[in-house]
Amino acid sequence: MTVSLEKILQQLPGERRHRIEQRAADLIAEELNLREVRRLRKLTQARLSKRLKIGQEGVSRIEKRTDLYLSTLRSYVEGLGGKLSLTVEFPDRAPVVLSGFGEGSEASKPSKQTAKRRKRPTRSKAGRRLAA
Repeated sequence: MTVSLEKILQQLPGERRHRIEQRAADLIAEELNLREVRRLRKLTQARLSKRLKIGQEGVSRIEKRTDLYLSTLRSYVEGLGGKLSLTVEFPDRAPVVLSGFGEGSEASKPSKQTAKRRKRPTRSKAGRRLAA
């Protein structure tokens, strides 16, 4: 006689059942790709493309890629309503959360110093520099 998993889980104490369900959800979440995450959020490519202000085919390309810019991945995750964080794990220490990679618009804006260096003096038609 076979016994279903649901029947076995019903016989377990509530706390243990909750831990098992939580661990199963964690394992499933670790293995999702971008398309599956989007579907879990109940979004179509078309709806997400409007949020990201790109075409639907752009969303499709992002979901198929295996190598993305962090800023592209951040935008995609934020379009789903989430927040991207990067964690580095080493065998001899606790995980480390990295910051400053692909974060918001501040990270992508050039600094005032960089903007000043880019400014070029204007020239008159005769080729002489004009005061800036």
